[in-house]
Amino acid sequence: MSLLHRGFFIVLLLSFALVLSGCQQEGTAEKAGEKVDQAAEKIGEQAEEAGEVVSEKAESAGEYMDDAAITAKIKMDILSDPLLKVSQISVTTTNGAVNLSGVVESQQSIDRAMEIVGSVKSVKSVKNDLVVKAD
Repeated sequence: MSLLHRGFFIVLLLSFALVLSGCQQEGTAEKAGEKVDQAAEKIGEQAEEAGEVVSEKAESAGEYMDDAAITAKIKMDILSDPLLKVSQISVTTTNGAVNLSGVVESQQSIDRAMEIVGSVKSVKSVKNDLVVKAD
């Protein structure tokens, strides 16, 4: 049972215990009904908050996976390109923004690396810190 489900279950049990004790002390169905309504409202609020947290975490994880996939695709394409050497080019991606850095053989290598990055979906921007090796 996940932590979210376990917490929801515990809150639910405590709410019912509260309702039952309210029934015994107050002795009226109306008071018990009010307590059930209050408990249900609290459970609803807590479930909504938990759902928002889970949604935020999933979105964050999704962004991370997208960044990792972008980086992997670019590195794979660079590795398979005869003009480029993957060991010369560092690729990092943060929130869809790609950063290329390193020393390459020619301006043509820089241009080709930029073409590769431009062909990858989900890339939002590119920072090119590649430099041509001095002779």
